[in-house]
Amino acid sequence: FVPEMRDGMLYGRGACDMKGSLAAMITATEAFVAACPDHKGSIAFLITSDEEGPAVDGTVKVVEALSARGERIDYALVGEPSSHRSLGDVVKIGRRGSLNGKLTLRGKQGHVAYPQLADNPVHRAAPLLAALCAEVWDKGNEHFPPTSFQISNIQAGTGADNVIPDALTAVFNLRFSTEQTPEAIQERVHAILAEHDLALGRNCELDWHLSGLPFLTPEGELLDAGRDAIEAVTGVQTERNTVGGTSDGRFIAPTGAQVLELGPINATIHKVNECVACAELDQLAAIYAEMLRRLLA
Repeated sequence: FVPEMRDGMLYGRGACDMKGSLAAMITATEAFVAACPDHKGSIAFLITSDEEGPAVDGTVKVVEALSARGERIDYALVGEPSSHRSLGDVVKIGRRGSLNGKLTLRGKQGHVAYPQLADNPVHRAAPLLAALCAEVWDKGNEHFPPTSFQISNIQAGTGADNVIPDALTAVFNLRFSTEQTPEAIQERVHAILAEHDLALGRNCELDWHLSGLPFLTPEGELLDAGRDAIEAVTGVQTERNTVGGTSDGRFIAPTGAQVLELGPINATIHKVNECVACAELDQLAAIYAEMLRRLLA
């Protein structure tokens, strides 16, 4: 939690994801405004928390406030660590949607030696979960990979090895492309439940939470500025994709803004000893400043 510079690297929580990007943005803006004090438009920084949590505050509330005031965002540059092997080799032009489900099956507790006197929810859940894992939701498209289903948590049992549990809870997530809607996914899950004789009710509950819808930024001024700035500063020709998790861009894109994610190499994010090269941050600031020049000078 205390930043440390060592052997040309900046170590610390968030150094790469994504406080280093924020520092580079501020440095770039200082340089740009000093060079172009009469630039077009306005530049604002949106610095929030809650992005990887419930996402009910932070950017969501700011976007609502801007909308109420009639203020429109034209370009949103998100400093997510998008780069893979070298700075600027990858930018994100969109993100998949994220839909979470929590399934609870209730059975009847009993002794493992007398299964006829119990109802094991784990046994009933096993073929269902296998079917959900095997389901082909779609084939993706030019910009998005196929929709994926992943189980993140399963809980059942008392801890004893001779007790049939009375309930099972499974938490899962679907990362979906523009080929899907949350409603269509939910309908298919409910249909698979029905195929396994599991009807929603007291003994079968399914709660949904939509974390965000997919978005895609088309060709435009922001993408052109990012691509050209990266090549001018690093000589790298960038690749555009939509892989990875979600970002706050999902709340800004529906307003009509062009959204681009560009930041450092993501090799150490969410890890112990997260770090970023100091020289990489200097180059990133130069890229951001060049983007400002191309868009607002």
